Formats: sequence, C-alpha cells, structure tokens
Amino acid sequence: MKTSATQGTDPHTMNLDLERLRPYPFERLATLIAGVEPPPGSHRISLSIGEPKHTPPAFIAEAAIAHLQGLSVYPNTRGLPELRATIARWLTRRFDLPEGDIDPERQVLPVNGTREALFSFAQAVVDPSPDPLVLMPNPYYQIYEGAALLAGAQPHYLPCSEDNRFIPDFDSVAADTWRRCQLLYICSPNNPTGAVIRQATLQRLIAMAEAYDFVIAADECYSELYFDETAPPAGLLQAAVAMGHRDYRRCVVFHSLSKRSSVPGLRSGFVAGDARIIERYFRYRTYHGCAMPLHHQYAAIAAWSDEDHVVANRRHYREKFAAVLAILDGLLPVSRPDGAFYLWPSVPIEDTEFARGLFAGENLIVLPGRYLSREVNGVDPGARRLRLALVPPLDECVEAAHRLRRYLDSL
Repeated sequence: MKTSATQGTDPHTMNLDLERLRPYPFERLATLIAGVEPPPGSHRISLSIGEPKHTPPAFIAEAAIAHLQGLSVYPNTRGLPELRATIARWLTRRFDLPEGDIDPERQVLPVNGTREALFSFAQAVVDPSPDPLVLMPNPYYQIYEGAALLAGAQPHYLPCSEDNRFIPDFDSVAADTWRRCQLLYICSPNNPTGAVIRQATLQRLIAMAEAYDFVIAADECYSELYFDETAPPAGLLQAAVAMGHRDYRRCVVFHSLSKRSSVPGLRSGFVAGDARIIERYFRYRTYHGCAMPLHHQYAAIAAWSDEDHVVANRRHYREKFAAVLAILDGLLPVSRPDGAFYLWPSVPIEDTEFARGLFAGENLIVLPGRYLSREVNGVDPGARRLRLALVPPLDECVEAAHRLRRYLDSL
C-alpha cells in the first residue's frame, strides 16, 4: 500500500523552491488590514493595485465580439500572422526601428499578458546547473523573484535609491556577479518608482550582456505611460539598433495592452527580440499550453492599430498626477515620476503602520513599499515608502489625496 508521501499528500514531496516564495504583496496587505474597521459611512478607495480603471475604447470589445466563432477552434501558439504583423509594425513605428527589421515570423510571439510571460521566460532560458544568478531591480515586480527561484536560480537584487534617480547602479556590480548572471530583468518605466532607464544606460547593459553572455528581459509594460508627448521612453530594441545590433541578440522585450489600452482583463501582450531566444521560448510555450484565444487576438489587432486612445489615456493620467500632487505639495517628499502611474513617496513612520492606520482612519488602501522589496546588506529600499496607483477616476484620486493629507496632519 502506498504511503501518504508517495501519494503526493505530503507537502515535502512538492517542489521545495515553492517554500522560498513569499506571499504575494496583496495577500500580505489583506493580512495587514484584516480586522480593521474603517470609519462607517465612507466609501472605500483603493490605490493599492495597478489595475487601470479608464474606460477602454469600444472598438476593442467589438473586435472580440465579432470573432467569437473562434471559440470552437484551438488557437495556435504562434498566434495569428495578422497579429504578429501588427505588432511588428507597432514596434517599428514606436521605437523608430529600421523598416523590416522585426520579422513577424521569427521575432514576435503573442502571450497571455506579460505577467505570465515574464514568469515563464526564466524557465526557458535559465540553466540551473552552474549556480546562476538572475539580476533584478529592488524594489521590483514580484514575478521576477518567483521566476528566478522556480527556474533554479538565485535572485540578485540591485538597489534602486533616490540618490541614483531610482535606477540601479549597474556600474557598481562586481564582475563575478555579471559572470554568474544568466538573466537580467529590467523595468522601464519602473514599477513602482516610475523611473525611466536612458538609452545610453540600455546600451551599456547590452554591451555587458555581450561580454558576460546573459539575456536581458526588458519589462516595457509601462512604456506608453509618460508625460512628454515629444519624448517617449527609449526601449531596449531601440537602444540595440542605435549601437548596430540589428539582430537584437540577447535582447527580449515584453509589452502589454493592460496599461496602454486599459484592458487588463484581455490578458494580451507579446514578447519580441532575439530570434534564437524567441524560437526556444516558443518551443517551451508549445508544451506550456498557453495560446491566446482567437477573439482576444482580434481585439489585440484592433488595439495595437490605434494610437488615439493611448494619447487620451496619457492625458487622463497627467490630469490625475497634477491634481494629486497639488494637494500633497509640501506635505510629502514626492514628485511626478518619469513614467507609469505610480507615486512612490516616503512616509514619516513605518510603511506597514502607515498603511494600516490610513485604512483605519480614512478607508483608503495603499501598498506598503516593503511588500515590493528585499532587505539587502541591512538596507530595504522599500521601507517607509508607499506605492500609490493613480488608477481610479480623477474625482476618486482627488478624494484619496485629501484623505491622505488629513491622515498625515493627524500624525
């Protein structure tokens, strides 16, 4: 008779690396505010989750509805040729790439949202045998850490401090660390700081990837949320072209419609770049079983083909940042970021205490910064900071800023 362990009921028979995963930030937040009763009569406002609340353009939903007959067909892992061609045209136009450089057949792969892709990508590219490192910014999107651990690698955290404009000091990374690095995650504009990596820095990273043989995974999900219409953030592929790397070797970018088009429920994005890496990742995904539904693909074609709604989206965020920062002026050390839709202010008490007290006093939910970071060498770059996602409508963001101001005045 089989024992419980051989039947798989003993948790020790599972992947032990799962034990190294911390609870997700929003699980920790739920535990933090459990049992707290906010003031009666006040409606709850949440700035904790980066879930866009702007109304998406109707034509995206219309495109999905018009192709619901695709429900009777298994979608192809590579995606529709029309979708890949649309993405290639968008990349070429947005990042000023040479016409025809991006081959839709070999260098573009649609994915079900970049969260899934950023996680699974590490499983496909990391070789766990030589004790590898996966480098990532700190604070960071928690998917990077989980992806590294479950790929058999050790996460290595690169502090993002205010002294360096929240950009990791890549030049200070030791040569031995670069030698062990197999994968570098970068995020620009950054979640949660909003910092943008400049093209010159991207080019230095590409040179390091060449010298030390690692892959750069550039999370560019917030690339379309910026404030100066004449100066969009540079992308990794754009930086590669500018230095003559027309094959984009060791460079892979991740893009999403969730923030750009305010359709997080569509779960639609793409991966693009080095054809050799894309082909190996495609092989992984054929087993992973994660092809995008056909009606989602047609909706994505419509979304990537239109820029007017994206310009309007940026205008809404500019209005919210201006209104909220005017209310908080002189009260919190915070300024408008270079991109994305987050504020990353420091607060006068522990961030967890602040978040719990703010919920108790004002029925306002924010995310403690330490839930997005790791302490390294005694320093936690998320400690005593908050992530405020300015995703609700303008009037709710304004009301949230007034509640935040009242709470600060009470401390």
